[in-house]
Amino acid sequence: MADDWELLAAWRAGDAAAGNALVAAHFESVSRFFRGKLGDDVEDVLQQTFLACVEGKDRIDGASFRSYLFGVATRRLFDLLRARYRAGRAVSFSEVSLADLGTTPSERVARNERAQLLQAALREIPLDAQIALELAYWEGLSGAEIAVTLEIEPGTVRSRLSRARDQLRDAVLALGGDAENLFGAAPAEAAD
Repeated sequence: MADDWELLAAWRAGDAAAGNALVAAHFESVSRFFRGKLGDDVEDVLQQTFLACVEGKDRIDGASFRSYLFGVATRRLFDLLRARYRAGRAVSFSEVSLADLGTTPSERVARNERAQLLQAALREIPLDAQIALELAYWEGLSGAEIAVTLEIEPGTVRSRLSRARDQLRDAVLALGGDAENLFGAAPAEAAD
């Protein structure tokens, strides 16, 4: 069976079946990535993300396909948010949260109170911190993959995740929640 890079190469060469296989393999995780920030109306940005992969640069040496894909998704998200909320003005995603941008909470209701609190707290922290946590904890990307995805130095990943965890813990407390055992053990892969 072909790996993701081979499927992407085949899709770029016109093989629709390879494209379908690649999208099917990653659709749910990329969809989850966008829904957590934009609500349920993510069809266009999903299509734009996969199209950008097909039209984009070739394989990045040393990068996993998932880190490449989430890097493309992150850039599409930032472009969309800039256009939607700031009309071309500079936006620093290390300082602004989704709440600051004026987005509404996701219409998809979490199954329990803790998940709802966590979702609300994630929306309160800077967007790049939110994305770093999601990539480490929900998507299981390694530190090296997160570095490629966020276009930061590998040595910066640990400090970014540590700062993001602190910001999330503070947001949970500010919302009246219990931040004890919020994270459990840090993902081993993110320590790379």
